[in-house]
Amino acid sequence: MSDNPEVGDLVRVHTGSGLILEGIVMPSTEFSSDDVLVIKLSNGYNIGVSRKGAKIEILRKKAVDVGKVSPPGTSRISGKGPLKTSLISTGGTIVSKVEYETGAVKPAITAEELVEMVPEFLESSSLIEVLELYRVFSEDITPEHWSRLAQEVAKRINEGFDAIIVAHGTDAMAFTASALAFALQNLPIPVMFVGAQRSSDRPSTDAVLNLKACMSIAKHAPYGEVVVVMHGATSDEYILVHRGVKVRKMHTSRRDAFQSINDIPLSKVIMPEGKFIQLSNTYLPRKKGELLVRPKFSDKVALLKFYPNMDCTLIDYLVDKGYEGIIIEGTGLGHIRGPCIDSVKRASEEGVIVGITSQTLFGRVNLKVYTNGRRLLQAGAVPLSDMLPETAYVKLSWIIGNFPDTEMKERVELLTRNLVFEINPVHDMRHYPRWYHGD
Repeated sequence: MSDNPEVGDLVRVHTGSGLILEGIVMPSTEFSSDDVLVIKLSNGYNIGVSRKGAKIEILRKKAVDVGKVSPPGTSRISGKGPLKTSLISTGGTIVSKVEYETGAVKPAITAEELVEMVPEFLESSSLIEVLELYRVFSEDITPEHWSRLAQEVAKRINEGFDAIIVAHGTDAMAFTASALAFALQNLPIPVMFVGAQRSSDRPSTDAVLNLKACMSIAKHAPYGEVVVVMHGATSDEYILVHRGVKVRKMHTSRRDAFQSINDIPLSKVIMPEGKFIQLSNTYLPRKKGELLVRPKFSDKVALLKFYPNMDCTLIDYLVDKGYEGIIIEGTGLGHIRGPCIDSVKRASEEGVIVGITSQTLFGRVNLKVYTNGRRLLQAGAVPLSDMLPETAYVKLSWIIGNFPDTEMKERVELLTRNLVFEINPVHDMRHYPRWYHGD
């Protein structure tokens, strides 16, 4: 005799063919047959099982009502483990599902549903707080969102949470991770950004394993840094933990889209057992002192990508519009075309910081090699070593937002000072491809 499971129940299914499967009961779609039970396996994949001839055991009833889409807010769930965990949802694919009527992907799955999909949260945590802070795609996130998110994370750190996970869209995740890395310093725990390349209701979703890995990181990681937690391979073998200021999304759709640039990931988590392996011995250790919170950001900073025959008046336009900082992605060692250097000089003379990064990403800026580079230095441009363009943009926005009355010279000194390993003073990436692929 079979039990009658509800959405969110953990079940064991004995199929008519003798196969035994365990998983979480998922909602059916309008195209699903009444004779098919959809369950999410522990590896994160969904599977449809025929009810005919099957015996269904309910191993655990649902912890939350996964069938209800609640408005943005906070909920708390009791668990069995030692950690006090906070999951802050901002939107993106990880909290999205397919709209089967149109085929589009929209934010629709609540953060409570994510917790229900990952029973390890309940096993690892005595308390799970779920805050749906935003429900937006990452391309719509602004510095104002960064500021509020930083304050919400700081609040939970000061309340004694052991694990803080930020569910975020992948496209602009590196910007927000960088923002929190500068806004929150002296961290006593890692702040983990997690996303998904496939929506959470798809069979190939990477959301579940990425979230599972966060529990292992919270328990074992020695660092107090803002990190990005995503698949390290197209398969489900392991998850990589990237430093938030040294990571970029390098593919539009692959599950292993994220890569550390001019750095190695801090650690990896072998799945599905959740074995934690520390990879880097260069990190900011967990701090027991007072958390330093500077959550302000300026919206008067721009990021420009140089291209052949770029209109130099773009720089003048930003100066005329009152921008206080401009980051330029130059070619190679950090170059732009000669005619634009006069605009850089004008910007610098009017108190606008012009930082130079490289669009090649790997390697570092050096403006002393070629003529246009030396002319840029003379014009007042600031070379930013191996800092990623998006990290430099966020850092300059943070500096101007939090130190509005400082002199330009002091701002430049802070921009070029290595605060949270956004600059890697020594790196040899010849061995990166070997261990990036898990060897």
